[in-house]
Amino acid sequence: MKKIISTILFFKQIILFHFFCLVLGSNLYSQPGSRVIININQGWKFIKDDGWKKGEGWTSIQLPHTWNVDDVLDDEPGYYRGIGWYKKIVTIGTDVKDKDISIYFEGANQETEIFVNGKKAGSHAGGYTAFSIPISQFLKFGEPNELLVKVDNRFNENIAPLTADFTFYGGIYRDVYLTETNKIHFSTSDHASNGVYITTPFVSPNKADVSIRCIVSNDGNSTSKLFVTTSIIDERGKTIGTIKSALLMNELAEKEIVQKINSIKYPKLWSPENPYLYKAVTKLTDSSGSIIDEIANPIGFRWFKFDADSGFFLNGRPYKLIGASRHQDYKGLGNAVPDSLAIRDIVLLKNMGANFFRIAHYPQDPCILKACDSLGLLTSVEIPIVNEITESESFYSNCVLMQTEMIRQNFNHPSVIIWCYMNEVLLKPHFAEDTAKQKKYISNITALAQRLENLTRKEDPFRYTMMAFHGNYAQYKNAALLEIPMVVGWNLYSGWYGGSMDDFPKFLDKFHSDFPAKPFMVTEYGADADPRIRSAEPVRFDKSIEYTTNFHRYYFTEMMKRKFVSGSVVWNLADFNSETRTETMPHMNNKGLMQWDRTPKDPYFFYKAVLSKAPFVKILGACDNKFGIADSSANHCYQSLQVASNLDSVSVILNGAVQAKQKIVDGLCMWKLPFKEGSNVIIAEGKKNYNIFSDTIRTQFHLQSPCLVNQQIPFKEINIMLGSSRYFTDANGLWWQPDQVYKKGGWGSIGGKKFQLQNNGRLPYGTDKNISGTDDDPVYQTQITGIRQYRFEVPPGRYEIRFYFAELTGGQINVPPYNLNEDERNEQIKRRVFNVSVNGQVALEHFNIAEEYGLARAVVKSTTVTVSNDEGIVIDFTPIEDEPILNAIQLKKLD
Repeated sequence: MKKIISTILFFKQIILFHFFCLVLGSNLYSQPGSRVIININQGWKFIKDDGWKKGEGWTSIQLPHTWNVDDVLDDEPGYYRGIGWYKKIVTIGTDVKDKDISIYFEGANQETEIFVNGKKAGSHAGGYTAFSIPISQFLKFGEPNELLVKVDNRFNENIAPLTADFTFYGGIYRDVYLTETNKIHFSTSDHASNGVYITTPFVSPNKADVSIRCIVSNDGNSTSKLFVTTSIIDERGKTIGTIKSALLMNELAEKEIVQKINSIKYPKLWSPENPYLYKAVTKLTDSSGSIIDEIANPIGFRWFKFDADSGFFLNGRPYKLIGASRHQDYKGLGNAVPDSLAIRDIVLLKNMGANFFRIAHYPQDPCILKACDSLGLLTSVEIPIVNEITESESFYSNCVLMQTEMIRQNFNHPSVIIWCYMNEVLLKPHFAEDTAKQKKYISNITALAQRLENLTRKEDPFRYTMMAFHGNYAQYKNAALLEIPMVVGWNLYSGWYGGSMDDFPKFLDKFHSDFPAKPFMVTEYGADADPRIRSAEPVRFDKSIEYTTNFHRYYFTEMMKRKFVSGSVVWNLADFNSETRTETMPHMNNKGLMQWDRTPKDPYFFYKAVLSKAPFVKILGACDNKFGIADSSANHCYQSLQVASNLDSVSVILNGAVQAKQKIVDGLCMWKLPFKEGSNVIIAEGKKNYNIFSDTIRTQFHLQSPCLVNQQIPFKEINIMLGSSRYFTDANGLWWQPDQVYKKGGWGSIGGKKFQLQNNGRLPYGTDKNISGTDDDPVYQTQITGIRQYRFEVPPGRYEIRFYFAELTGGQINVPPYNLNEDERNEQIKRRVFNVSVNGQVALEHFNIAEEYGLARAVVKSTTVTVSNDEGIVIDFTPIEDEPILNAIQLKKLD
């Protein structure tokens, strides 16, 4: 019964929160007698800078908006980083002539200037925090007013981030509001905060204290006697504490007032299991009691601490922080994501069983932390100092400004427990060839870190601080960065970018041994999982779902064994755009537990299995169509099936046949099952407390005979990738399988070897270059070099053969900063020329891929052949210069 009630309360919170966001997202939001907030997302026009210069080409848009939705996905390196202009006409009535009007931006990337009726009203530098610009003095009341906004996302060495493994989308990509207040109001100019700051300096199960600091502004020309009243209200609407303070406000002045409400008895404690929220309503009234301004803030009564030996504690009990990070972009939208989808991400993370959310690598939409407060996710928030810094006071000052904005704008969210300010800042330090300059550079990083640490502890002495470091332990230790933050975060990828998974627990133990008094978390770990790639023999960096699922299982299990690891944060909740990446899915980082459109992958269900309290069973690898090579009897194919569950054991029923029960070990179990041609029904089920919990899938299985002349399974088509050990499903739903060495009576390649990148210790085979002209890059990213022949023993008939080529060697090799074991280099272009003949007939003559098509470009050549009797198909590759290659081959029976 307790579980049922808990579930009902959880979904009730989701419904209430969605209603709350719908209200805030409407065109008009007001508080009686105080301030009016108007959403102005609609009715804008946009033009890029070149069009602005010509005075033509304005297009109608609505906010949120980015100009980089499409160009970050094309085959051309780079994307538009420049200037965009936005304009809108607004009419503001004469009835508010005596009010203060400001325009509030939740975020615009990255430098913004605001003009009202041709006059500059203000500006902001930084792409991820909110800003508010007063515009009353520029308005014509009762007449149309032109709002003109210039946004610039060009590289600026004085604004973080300078580089990062994500895309710096340009545009006004969050909501924009007009705010109307009386001349006397809670401050709207304190770094775009709401001017009221709530702390809970003491909390226990028996009582709690609340401190309220208010900044009041008087922009009028008269002195007024005022009152500030704060009331604490519970979820039922009952006032449980109140305080009233008198305030004399001089003209054109600003004052700070502090209030304390002590000894609130038996507060309901906020936690991820029960995110109970109180509301602090702070009112500014005149001597007659009329409301001049009013601000409402959430309060969650909780206390917490980090312990270096025992981990994290919430409300007095041990509490392992488990969650994920999130980037703010979405398929088809870039980073211009509406609140409803942003909130959905938090719901998906919560439903997975997480209790923590690392908001990285920058502050995100205000609705995110509201959702975390309401749904119960503890959080950290950070500013985007990523990979490197600029050694200039302008850069340092802008970082200080960002940190201040982040803290003040998000100060009142009970979900926030950590403020962060640097991520992997020594990933590739400047001046690698100049020891003295590099030493100075690193010392400047340390000085900036200490400056931000001091600022953060002064701004908020009640929360922790954290920096996230990549796995070069000695480098950060020597830079004296490990001692600065209160909590250390480690981003660890042993068994992915380098090393083996076994290195991961060794690292955890060593750091704790060396720094026994320093609390720490694993703030990033993960492995790419291209949802189109599967492997029966998964290996590091093959991008298969299977390797990634095993990776997460191993890491999670090792962290759970160690109390001193305060938390584990998966990188990343969902796949995200990183324009500079190539790999199997160019411009995407595939480490997400979900795809870019938020379709869950297998690792998401693994975490749901190990984190969920309710009984859970999920068949992994589910898809509408499966393919496989039949065994010798030619009537079925054995393939692995994995199930995620939190039950003790699970049974599987395949097509009515009960398979052996398997014990669940660390969230997973596995079977080898015989799939038949056609429809297959799989049921996985287990018991708990005499109740059965199950999952069912139906999949169409397509059998392929190992012998193509087999009459039991008529041959139709075969798609083969050479130089690869993985399976791939392309954009048309075709299943591609690995090549094999030719065996008499079958099919396969003769001669040659798998292509392997030079000076590469990461890729198991092939390349991670972007193959232009295709979305099916894995088909072309592997090959056999020096191939002599390919054979198919097939029945008589007419066939189409399609040859897939891409020249993988040559040109500039640009290495992203996260590939630490590789250097940029220029490879010599291969001049390879060869002939291809089919059954003695020339299909390609003097074929020179690089010369005819260029480097890393998808090339498809086709021919037909008629096979008589039992001659089969023999394809010869004859070298003229250097070695012949073949990336993939497709054989299709035409009649």
